[in-house]
Amino acid sequence: MTTTRKPSHERPEPEESGSSTSPIEARLEARIMQQRESKLTETESALAEARDRHLRLAADFDNFERATRQEQLETIQHASAELIGRLLPVLDDLRTALDHKPDGIDEAWVRGLELGVRKLEEVLASHGLEPIESVGASFNPKFHEAVGHEESEEHPEDTVVSELRRGYRIRDRVVRPSLVKVSRRPELPTAKDR
Repeated sequence: MTTTRKPSHERPEPEESGSSTSPIEARLEARIMQQRESKLTETESALAEARDRHLRLAADFDNFERATRQEQLETIQHASAELIGRLLPVLDDLRTALDHKPDGIDEAWVRGLELGVRKLEEVLASHGLEPIESVGASFNPKFHEAVGHEESEEHPEDTVVSELRRGYRIRDRVVRPSLVKVSRRPELPTAKDR
């Protein structure tokens, strides 16, 4: 009986000799490695460029978002200031009516009107409206509009001595300047007057 060996599916290992590759194969392998390194360098450079572009775009988008939010806030504040500016004459008229109420008028009616004026002032204040403090302050053309002068020895020159119409502002923005009278030093008598 003869025994047969089954063929092996394993690859035979190459016999080792002093050098397994020929000079041509070595140059080919070196060229392939050089191409791979070159391709890797190109890919890394493209990745770094894409990363930088992404960071710039993200920063640009953040700046755009911030600018858009600021613009929307300014638009809302401008619209609010516009509406409030139109309501101020109504508030002035109501205050004038209270200041000049006729004799014999029902006090309950007056208190109701005062309550209405106070509520209107509170609503306007909730939107940032603040009165401009004028009397006793130095004249400031940003907040005051001078409509006259009063001679005064007790106040320094260019001090607001009376307010004819109250001024208002919303945060940094003046909605309406105060109409004021400003102090000035009394004129000294001239040689003719003596």
